[in-house]
Amino acid sequence: MRPMRWWDIEPVMVIERELFGDEAWSDGMFWSELAERSTRTYLVEEDDAGAICAYAGLCCYAPHEAYIQTIAVAPSAQRRGIGEKLLVTLLDEAERRTCEHVDLEVRADNDAAMRLYERHGFTKIAVRRNYYQPSGTDAVVMRRERAA
Repeated sequence: MRPMRWWDIEPVMVIERELFGDEAWSDGMFWSELAERSTRTYLVEEDDAGAICAYAGLCCYAPHEAYIQTIAVAPSAQRRGIGEKLLVTLLDEAERRTCEHVDLEVRADNDAAMRLYERHGFTKIAVRRNYYQPSGTDAVVMRRERAA
């Protein structure tokens, strides 16, 4: 695992489009996120051949709040614990930055991701109707409070 850099955007976009189709972020969105160095942490994971197989991003507005912007694992690399490893690293970064809570949105039809987040202390706090476009899929908003 290493920090994402601008030259990683092209291979990240391959995974992004494969996983999210019409709802994928644009490369411009990744450029914008990477430009926000003081508040963003973006990571990539490489497979044994050195190809990017996963990525994740965190936005921190310490000391109050953090948002997991994205976690994505290529289909060929799923079910190996890579997503969980990225999640834990982002949570550690939010803790390091003394964020009081971490929020995220997850597709309402992504049960596996919700179970992962729940295992790491997230609880459902809201639903955003028709959040993902163009599919109109709802987003479940989840939050993890900082340990006292």
